[in-house]
Amino acid sequence: MVEDGLILARFLHYAATTTLAGLSFFPLYAYAGGEPEAFGCWRRRLLLWTAVAALLSGLFWFALATANMSGSLDDLADAEVVWAVAHDTSFGIVWTIRMFLAVVIIGVAAWGLRSRSSSSRNFMMPFLAAALLVSLAGTGHTQIEEGWAGVLHVTSDAAHLLAASAWLGGLIPLAVILHRYIGTNLNEGAKDVDRILLRFSGMGYVAVATLIGSGLVNSWFLVGSIPGLLKTLYGQVLLAKLALFGGMLLLAVANRFWLVPSMSKIRPDATDGSAAWSARLRSHVLGEQFLGWAVLFAVSILGTMQPSVGH
Repeated sequence: MVEDGLILARFLHYAATTTLAGLSFFPLYAYAGGEPEAFGCWRRRLLLWTAVAALLSGLFWFALATANMSGSLDDLADAEVVWAVAHDTSFGIVWTIRMFLAVVIIGVAAWGLRSRSSSSRNFMMPFLAAALLVSLAGTGHTQIEEGWAGVLHVTSDAAHLLAASAWLGGLIPLAVILHRYIGTNLNEGAKDVDRILLRFSGMGYVAVATLIGSGLVNSWFLVGSIPGLLKTLYGQVLLAKLALFGGMLLLAVANRFWLVPSMSKIRPDATDGSAAWSARLRSHVLGEQFLGWAVLFAVSILGTMQPSVGH
C-alpha cells in the first residue's frame, strides 16, 4: 500500500513540477514581443494552482517516503521519526529545502497574479521553477555513484528534467492557444499562431536532443548493458517508457512536417479549412500530452525499483 501510494505521489509531483516549469518557460521563447494580456492572466492563474499542487504532492511524497523508511504509516504520527527523516537523511534535507522553495514559488506566483504585470520577460519564476525541478536530481538513483560519476549522473538527470518540462509543460499553453484559435475567445491571428508553432518546434528540437543524450547517460548508469535492459523488470519498464516516448516523437514529427505546413498553406480567409487543420493539430498536441503523462507514470514506477546495474 505504501509503495503504491509512493508511486502515485511521485507521479503527481512530477506532473506538477514539470508543468510549473514548462508554463514558466513558455513566454521566454514563444513570443517575439510581449505575451498577450488575456493569455498571460490565464497562465499566471495556472502557475499559482500548479505551484500549490507541487507543494501538496511534495508533502505527500515526503510522508509516504517516511513511512516507507520506517516501515509503517503509523510512524507518521511520531514527531521523532519525521524529524529524523527530515534532519538526518540526505533525502529529508533536500526535501525540506524543496518544500521551502515551493512555498516561495507560491508567494511569487500569487504576487504576479495580484499585480497583473507581464511576466514574459520576468526570469524570477522560470528560475525558481527550474530550481525546484532540477533539485529532484539530488534524490533517488543519482545518489548511487560517488565522485565525478555522481556529478555527471546528477547533471544528466537535471538536464533530462529540464528538457522534459520544456516539452511537456509547453504543450499545455500550446493546446490552449490552438483551442482559442479555432473559435473560443480568439486572441491570436493565423500568423501569430504560425510563429508560436515554429518557435515551439525550435525549442522541441533542443529538448528532444537533450532528452536522448541525457537518457543515454542515465541508462548507462542505471542499466549498464543490453541484458540488463531486456532481462530485468527495471529494463522492461524502461523499454515501455521508451515506446511511449517514441509515440510522442511520431506525433511531434507529424505536427512539424505535416500539420503545421498544411495550416500555413491555407488562405487567411479560408476559416473553415484553417479551423479543421487546427483541430487536428490540437488533437495531436493533446495526444502528446497524454503520452507524456504516461511517461511520467513510468518514471514514477522506475523510481521505486532497483536499477538493473548489478543484477
